[in-house]
Amino acid sequence: MTDTASARRARLDALREAVLHRPVAAQEGTGFNGRWTRRQWAHASLFAMGAMLVAAIVPGFDRPVVTRDNVPVPRHSMALTLPPLPIARAQGASGENWQIVTVSRGDTLASIFDEFDIPAGMREKVLAHPSVKQDLRRLKPGMELAFDLAANGQLRTFRFDRDDSHRIELLVAGDSIKEKVTVRPVETRTVVISGKVGSSLYRSARKLGLTSQHVNTLTDEMFKYDIDFNDDVGANDRFSVVVEQTWREGELVRTGPVLAATFTTGDKLHSAFRFTRNGKPEFFTADGRSLKKSFIRMPIPYARLTSGFGARRHPVLGRMRMHKGVDYAAGTGTPIMAAGDARVKFVGWKGGYGRAVMLDHGRGYTTLYAHMSRFGNVKPGQRIAQGTVIGYVGSSGMSTGPHLHYEFQINGVHRNPLSVTMPPPEPLSGAALAQFRQQTRVALARIREVENIIYAADELPASRNVARADGKKTVRNRS
Repeated sequence: MTDTASARRARLDALREAVLHRPVAAQEGTGFNGRWTRRQWAHASLFAMGAMLVAAIVPGFDRPVVTRDNVPVPRHSMALTLPPLPIARAQGASGENWQIVTVSRGDTLASIFDEFDIPAGMREKVLAHPSVKQDLRRLKPGMELAFDLAANGQLRTFRFDRDDSHRIELLVAGDSIKEKVTVRPVETRTVVISGKVGSSLYRSARKLGLTSQHVNTLTDEMFKYDIDFNDDVGANDRFSVVVEQTWREGELVRTGPVLAATFTTGDKLHSAFRFTRNGKPEFFTADGRSLKKSFIRMPIPYARLTSGFGARRHPVLGRMRMHKGVDYAAGTGTPIMAAGDARVKFVGWKGGYGRAVMLDHGRGYTTLYAHMSRFGNVKPGQRIAQGTVIGYVGSSGMSTGPHLHYEFQINGVHRNPLSVTMPPPEPLSGAALAQFRQQTRVALARIREVENIIYAADELPASRNVARADGKKTVRNRS
């Protein structure tokens, strides 16, 4: 072995011995290895930040306020004067204590005052006030009266609404009463309420904010001649109603009567507009033709047709005989209505018809109603309007059960009331038609606006005829 190789070998041995006998500072897994983990760094940062916040905030709690020249400013406490209390509170009375009462049927002012144990002297003094005597002469159900009572029960203020825009307050001060009138601005909006019939027309309309009176207007006045609400109306049929709403201070005060309406049954669109003629509200089509037909097809509500017009075997006599009318089965006591405007021709017992009423409608038209249990408040010669209750269903005369026998005659000839062509109503003309167009202009515009939104969907056929105020028709294609 050469000297070079020996020297190299000696160096390698020395290095090997140094490595094998090197001291160890820490063993793995038994403690700190000289490097911080990520979690340890996070904890240290949080502790450092907390220490800095404490050092910055805590010392300032007890430091006096200083100026720019570091001169401490002394603190002072001052007693501020409170605003004066109202006289009522200064005398020991509590704050306002309003009690609001909604008038019910049969209530009187005296009875309502007695409910609050208001002394008779004070009650008489308030009731004798001119505003109370004039504006509250007759209380209407739903009216609100308000009483501000002191802690001892004494009346301090009596409040009521004279109308939608004027509130009256009677302030009691000793033996005197001071009146205060507050003007409350109101806003009238013409709105359209639309929806689907769903499972129930009544329930759907009430959910949208319409009243039962609004629903009755639709079913019993506007569309009763053209729509059978028992059989013709489906869940997907739509209705739109135009009404005027009165708003006050962001609150709905009142919803007025129906001004116009549309009703869709299947593919057919019906429309109606309210117009006051001769002081009486009526309903017309958009071209001014009255929706009120001369005669009602069915003068009894919610009845079932049991026998038609023509030859049949009589249920009592047992032989073939001409049946000169139609029979509707209904429960005893069901009201019977006049089929049209008429003069009462006969009221009394009429052989096999039992208790019967005959009406003369003019122009050769007469109707007969038989087998009644009792009569309505009608007398021979009396003029009555269409829909007047003339009697009630019964089983008098030759009858096997409670029902209405209804006959229709033209110039003395019996006709089938279910198929006879009824005379059309006379349309508006001249000044009345011009007034109708002016009065219904806003309602017609609102109906068109809503229809263009609602009926643009794919629920209806490709075209729809929409009546215009001038009597023409506009064909609007579905988009």
